[in-house]
Amino acid sequence: MLSKWPYWTHILFTWKKTAGLKVYLNGTFTAGDETGSISESYGDPYSDLVIGTGNDKAYGHYVTGAFDEFVIWERALLPAEIFLYYSAAMGHAIESATTPNAFKELPFTTTTVRAIGVSPPVVSSMHEEVRSSQDPESVPLLGFLKTLPNRTIPHDTASNLTQAFLKNVEEVLSSPGLPEQSGPVVSGLIETVDRVMEHMVANLEPSPNALISLGGTSFVADFSLMKLPHNYNLPHYRFPTRGKNYISVPGEAFTMQSQTTIVGLFYHNMHSYYKEISPAQTRINEAADFKDDKIQVASCLISLNVEPSPALSVNLSGAPLIKIVLTHVLSEEQQEQVLNQSNKIFLYCAFLDYSSKEGVWSNQGCVRSEGNMSYSVCLCNHLTNFAILMQVVPLKLTTGHRVALSTIGYVGCSISIFCLVITLVTFAVLSSVSTIRNQRYHIHANLSFAILVAEILLLISASFDPGTLPCKIMAVLLHFFFLSAFAWMLVEGLHLYSMVVKVFGSEGSKHIYYYGIGWGSPLVICVVSMTSALGSYGEVDNCWLSLKNGAIWAFVAPALCVIVVNVGILISVTRIISRISGENYKVHGDANAVKLTAKAVAVLLPILGISWIFGVLAVNTHSLPFLYIFAIFNSLQGFFVFLFHCLLNSEVRAAFKHKTKVWSLTSSSMRNINVKPFNSDIVRPCVTDGLDQRAVKLPELNTLPLSYLVDEWKQGGCIPH
Repeated sequence: MLSKWPYWTHILFTWKKTAGLKVYLNGTFTAGDETGSISESYGDPYSDLVIGTGNDKAYGHYVTGAFDEFVIWERALLPAEIFLYYSAAMGHAIESATTPNAFKELPFTTTTVRAIGVSPPVVSSMHEEVRSSQDPESVPLLGFLKTLPNRTIPHDTASNLTQAFLKNVEEVLSSPGLPEQSGPVVSGLIETVDRVMEHMVANLEPSPNALISLGGTSFVADFSLMKLPHNYNLPHYRFPTRGKNYISVPGEAFTMQSQTTIVGLFYHNMHSYYKEISPAQTRINEAADFKDDKIQVASCLISLNVEPSPALSVNLSGAPLIKIVLTHVLSEEQQEQVLNQSNKIFLYCAFLDYSSKEGVWSNQGCVRSEGNMSYSVCLCNHLTNFAILMQVVPLKLTTGHRVALSTIGYVGCSISIFCLVITLVTFAVLSSVSTIRNQRYHIHANLSFAILVAEILLLISASFDPGTLPCKIMAVLLHFFFLSAFAWMLVEGLHLYSMVVKVFGSEGSKHIYYYGIGWGSPLVICVVSMTSALGSYGEVDNCWLSLKNGAIWAFVAPALCVIVVNVGILISVTRIISRISGENYKVHGDANAVKLTAKAVAVLLPILGISWIFGVLAVNTHSLPFLYIFAIFNSLQGFFVFLFHCLLNSEVRAAFKHKTKVWSLTSSSMRNINVKPFNSDIVRPCVTDGLDQRAVKLPELNTLPLSYLVDEWKQGGCIPH
């Protein structure tokens, strides 16, 4: 700063090889020479640089005037940096287009900055490391540190310098050259801010009997600097004074036997620069137990420094202690991880430990005393920068449970495969009987086939390694056949709805739609999924869809839709069965209404896929009971289809009994009687499973003696169908 009475002038020269010499007066570019050349001979026999008058010596170059400040920078400043520096030095209010209105600088002041000395460098080895990680042209902060005054600073000047400094921190954080893994850089910046603020409050102009307070807010942080005189009575200190996030020091911790300084900082966005922290790079012993699960910063950073240090309890169960209250700031992904019951969440009260070369997260001397997933309360026996760290650990089953569930799966699938084969053979053998040839048993057969192939492929896929071509092929086939199984479960529900709740469409038209839903829709979904995400098949852990990139939703979404629709259909059918049962009780005095309803639900569950609800509950709650229930019901679905719709089904049993009689009577008639075969046999209606069936044609009876049919009719029997 140069004074040519009566005015002070701020003059700054910059020179770069590519831009030449530039002269700035009062923060504004005034003149320049882009083509000037470098000369080491200045035409002056004296090597000294003379500032001021030449006195009695014949210097060729000297300037008369009073110099208030003289600074040599390590690099050429940028125009914006020059203006910021000039504004701070002159006490002007600083406006920034990138700073919200809430963060505008303090009001304009006309205080003239005088006799500001040059402070020693406060850049530690950490700061050098930060600088080395950035292009020097893009780090105005480090050059700014060189100009910190090393003597008493007036209140207004300190305020403007603090704001200008935090503005430079903002410029560093918004620099496009900031590395992707910016944690170490940001830790270095935080330490730099601590050093600068400590230096600022130490040199703040004191008051003999009253405290000096300087506070404000910026885009980077809220800050508070306080200087308290000797023996000042401070019953309690809290920063910030308002809000849900704060750090507090009890009054008994302050010694007050000398002048005390306090620096508080609440950073707004620093936490967002810490992406993923390896547990091995921390001093948190609990986190090291889960070394493969990364740590994330889950709150804003808050800092407090008191000199001299307060007297705190060494024992964390004693008093006095520092209390830190921080609300959790979670991203959408973090919120999903917290809500996922299959994850265990660990929260740590941590701080940046600068005892080594760089800031390392540690929880030594801190304990989380209370809180939930929304906030945490920490007690610590020291002061520094604090934050809440979160570690998400997926819950894993013990070896015993994994073996048990795997065994249930293998045994259940094997039983289901055997039972489904019997079911399909039974339907094929009895397909000539009209009651088994109807649409309902066609649907049962298609569902059984889809489940059978899916479970066979599931057992085979266990022998392939993820990432191989056979594994990818298996994953595609499994996707198709499991989707087909769900599609035919939907067809089962729709057919049941059309027969019981609301009759619509002809048998032929529904037949076409059913096959389109059962086999066509899974094919379309698989083709779309393969086209968009073929690399998601059979790549990780097993021969199935990837869980990481969302490809699993190509199966989960259709399955959930089928479950929701079939649950609605089951409720509607159950209500109708309950109503009919109630009416039967009124007319016939049958008290088995509840039993009949329960039986109907049990019969419908396997073919509607409702048991997969336990799979949803098992994934969302990671509850062992649900995992075992799902393993049993899912692996034995084929067995239940065989049990309720083949073995215990009265129509199938009657048809099988009839088929047996046909075989035996046909053999007997061929040996003993020559009877003219019937072209068709129409039987009277009968009741099977409580539902009236239409008279049907039985081609198998062409070879039966007429006497058999007459006997059956006279005895009031019902020819099975």
